[in-house]
Amino acid sequence: MNAITGSRIPTPICSEGCASRGCLRFCRRLRLSRLFTLLQEAATDHAALLGAGRDKTLDRGILWIVTLQQANVIRMPVYDEPVRIVTWPGKPKHVLFPRYYRIVDEYGNALIEASSLWALMDADTRKAVFPEQCGIAVPGMQTGLETALPRPPQAPQTEQTAVFTVPYSYIDQNGHMNNTRYFDLAEDNMPDALRMRTLREVKTEYSREARLDDAITLKSELVGDTFLLAGESEGQKLFKLSLAYAPDEP
Repeated sequence: MNAITGSRIPTPICSEGCASRGCLRFCRRLRLSRLFTLLQEAATDHAALLGAGRDKTLDRGILWIVTLQQANVIRMPVYDEPVRIVTWPGKPKHVLFPRYYRIVDEYGNALIEASSLWALMDADTRKAVFPEQCGIAVPGMQTGLETALPRPPQAPQTEQTAVFTVPYSYIDQNGHMNNTRYFDLAEDNMPDALRMRTLREVKTEYSREARLDDAITLKSELVGDTFLLAGESEGQKLFKLSLAYAPDEP
């Protein structure tokens, strides 16, 4: 069933209802890491419906990994608010699988518009896998509701650093720090005043995976209304992200 039009289509759009209960920051808005967990779960469930689920990937030593993400925040869901997540795949680009998302409220008003680029990785070698080598094909579609594909965020230009050691609780079934945990890391390291501000745009790039007990050197910078965070380990760049906020009200 097409969650947008209500008609049946060959490549279904996966939609799920959810509420932000139990996932709150002190200001009663959905926590950023929880938002991207919901998007990730919707993408995983929909990939399974399209024939690229666990039996074709994880059970055969192949992992889905996200490389780039971007979200435009019209309004963050609030406490106990019912919302619907709609996701669909774009046309594959060589080894990359675009995916689009929309989160709408109970009246159909858009709250979040997002996109991501996914790839496949060998669980043993930790190297990229060509989809045709493992028989994985995800048919793309176009709805007219696509937002722009993600672009890498700006990197901080600062000497201010901190060191973070990846704990066991941050490791997922892929054996690395889950991509959503980088948002917790960002909120832990941003200026206190930003946590109450209205978020407008999120960009993330994951260059290399962070493993258990890795010591990550963090660099952060506030540029206008945008918080920048990047991390590296043993001279290798791991990630960078940017969180853009609405101007502070006078």
